[in-house]
Amino acid sequence: MRIGVPREVMESEYRVALTTAGARELTALGHEVLVETGAGVGSGLRDEMYERAGARIVATAADAWGADLVMKVKEPQPSEFGHLRSGQILFTYLHLAAHRELTLALARSGCVAIAYETVAEDGRLPLLAPMSEIAGRMAPQAGAHYLEKEHGAGILLGGVSGVRPARVVVIGAGTAGRNAAFLAAGMEAEVLLFDRNVDRLREVDFIHRGRIMTLYSNRESVEHALREADLVIGAVLVPGAKAPIVVPESLVKEMKPGSVLVDLSIDQGGCIETARVTTHSDPIYEVHGVVHYCVGNVPGAVPHTSTYALTNATLPYVELIANEGLHGALRTHRPLSGGVNVYEGTITNEGVAEAHGLEATPIDALV
Repeated sequence: MRIGVPREVMESEYRVALTTAGARELTALGHEVLVETGAGVGSGLRDEMYERAGARIVATAADAWGADLVMKVKEPQPSEFGHLRSGQILFTYLHLAAHRELTLALARSGCVAIAYETVAEDGRLPLLAPMSEIAGRMAPQAGAHYLEKEHGAGILLGGVSGVRPARVVVIGAGTAGRNAAFLAAGMEAEVLLFDRNVDRLREVDFIHRGRIMTLYSNRESVEHALREADLVIGAVLVPGAKAPIVVPESLVKEMKPGSVLVDLSIDQGGCIETARVTTHSDPIYEVHGVVHYCVGNVPGAVPHTSTYALTNATLPYVELIANEGLHGALRTHRPLSGGVNVYEGTITNEGVAEAHGLEATPIDALV
């Protein structure tokens, strides 16, 4: 199979979908890997390194997009819609519930679009997990920076002897939320972690023995915590669907001036009502005196780490598709079916269809 790796075009996106080690594994299996020139530079992977791994460097995005299977990191941008075509398999993060135009473009193209974030296996999201882990660990770092007086209230996240540390509220105890809570606690902040899954909270209690306060998430408890919070990290996820609003604007108005909101759910539309997507080059804005950090590709700030973590997770699935073909892979590895969001013009993910008022047809009815 011909596997294409185009250069990412989203602003401040330096990750690449495949490392040189991944390219070597695929070429050793007899597949052809086409890497757009310069695609890996932001992650420290030069063209000659890919060539030594057996990949072929191609001059244009069109060359890479012309492959049978196209691997990306971020969802196709409007400038890339023209590369979508029938007979093509696209494997990337899509977050379609927050992107109506992209959803329609994929359907019109006739391609098969497989989203990393909706591949589910044994109750886990193995292809979303590495980026959620990184985003979660970066959230307290960002929050700590924007709590400094230049932007926020002038509070040191961990405090010092005799001075209260910042109060950090994390909403959602999935991979991103747990990692955010763990790192904030490691920075010696006072951490409250909310979720409606008591088993997840119990796991955190078992590991941290009370160092992180775990609370069942309901309106009253969240409202009370946010009024006293210095940093709030939203990490709510409904796989494939638009994120629910858990922090309404009315509550943002009641937060302390100079406090900081980090919305890690922004790729799925955001879980904070006042959130809108920002970029690494212009990451923050202020609403009701509260600093909002809502960067849509947080792990893109550490592309070397992110690229290697992503390839570690995706490579087994790429090998499966390349070795067995799409239909063979879907038959032999059922979790991959959950990743198919669009199949040859048909929306197959219910959460995506519901977000845009469209109809969904289960992938099992099409393959």
